[in-house]
Amino acid sequence: MEMIISNSSGVPIYEQIKEQIKSKIISNELKPGDLLPSIRNLAKDLRCSVITTKNAYEELEKEGYVKTIPAKGVYVNSINKDIAREEQLNKIENILDSAITIAKMNNISKKEINNIIDILYEEDK
Repeated sequence: MEMIISNSSGVPIYEQIKEQIKSKIISNELKPGDLLPSIRNLAKDLRCSVITTKNAYEELEKEGYVKTIPAKGVYVNSINKDIAREEQLNKIENILDSAITIAKMNNISKKEINNIIDILYEEDK
């Protein structure tokens, strides 16, 4: 499973792993019933601690995205895509709300913010 982990992002590695797997589930890249890599294999592939990958999987399980079957592995759960999408939209709204507050405090126009968003959005393609 391809993932990009940044040690300098300020976001804990387990959170980066969790969010990338969650994104793959929401986008249907990972489908219900798919087997995820073992905790050890994922840790080895990402060159991180098994505790880190274990934490990511535990968080995904708490949120209902995966299910652990003892001695068999971790599998993608069937989820309500609308609820999962709404959760992601809420996160985006919170981040944008913070950005807009900063922009207003510094007299940065809506047009400038929209230009920044357009540029950043295109960079990810």
